[in-house]
Amino acid sequence: MKEHYRNLVELPGVSGHEKYIRQYMRKNLEILSEKVIQDKLGSIFGIVNENSTGPTVMMAGHMDEVGAMVTEITEKGFIKMIPIGGINPPVVLSQHMNVVLDDGSFCPGVVGAKPPHLLRDETTKQVSTFDDFLLDIGADSKDHAVSLGIKVGQQIVFHNNYTVTKDGKKIISKAWDDRFGSAMALDLLESIQKEELPCKFVAGANVQEEVGLRGAQTSSYMIKPDLFIAVDCSPCSDTFEETEVGGTLGKGFMIRFYDPRAIMHQGMKLFVESVAKKHSIPFQYYKSMGGTDAAQVQLSEDGVVVCTIGMPARYIHSTTSMIHLDDYEAVKKVILEMLKELDFNKINEIKSNV
Repeated sequence: MKEHYRNLVELPGVSGHEKYIRQYMRKNLEILSEKVIQDKLGSIFGIVNENSTGPTVMMAGHMDEVGAMVTEITEKGFIKMIPIGGINPPVVLSQHMNVVLDDGSFCPGVVGAKPPHLLRDETTKQVSTFDDFLLDIGADSKDHAVSLGIKVGQQIVFHNNYTVTKDGKKIISKAWDDRFGSAMALDLLESIQKEELPCKFVAGANVQEEVGLRGAQTSSYMIKPDLFIAVDCSPCSDTFEETEVGGTLGKGFMIRFYDPRAIMHQGMKLFVESVAKKHSIPFQYYKSMGGTDAAQVQLSEDGVVVCTIGMPARYIHSTTSMIHLDDYEAVKKVILEMLKELDFNKINEIKSNV
């Protein structure tokens, strides 16, 4: 994969703190696109084929990752925090986390866990909720923590150990959800041939997806797409169970035919299936219990035809997750081939197939 992917997952950016990701996106979008646009919440996009008389096709990842925020510094110098995005509390225990200071540097810490020696009393319990977690940054007091640069409201991200597996086919990292989609926007802009586009293509990334798809609402109002493609990591269940619609690593991109906030338009489903089959791109069907920015964009103005092209990932919304390079290739290829066909005739055909 291109360096954009590693560069972006290494950056910190929970919801509402996407500054460093946006700076990276802007720097590269200015090189790769004809025009860069940004809405008032901070979602950012590049445009190619701006003067096309064809439809406007919008593709978006989202810049934010799950993490936490500083809410209090105790008198002993420990950090109390709240989760940002959906995190199952047990995965946080004993994890290395970094408070992102105002200058962008990290203050490292570890979430305190009681050792077995302190749990022998039946009345003593392990800390198990964010209300009880304490991030230990090694400060000796509240004043010491403040002197290190800690302030209420700063973001806290999981420490990253970007790792390629022994077989060279998988990559483990924090924030694949959804720096993958953000990097894919740049990847596509680098890869498309403008002369093959029958549409205006607008690609980039939204803010604050993990806390309610907020950026997608404002960015889609700004761009007014005729068709929208969300690229987002979707959780695989294959480690724990095998199902036909639960997601399996290495089996191709995911057609998200259902989630609680977006039932896939049947014409869009037929179109994505036909493109994948025509070009022998592996795919799998996916039934999700969560949503993506597509759910919000479909409700923009008088409605937009949308889809989510899912990137399979194990263990998302935790400290780290795993993706497969074959799935990356499938995601990229199917979108490139879709774009070549998306003129007004094709979009009208999609809309008619309901």
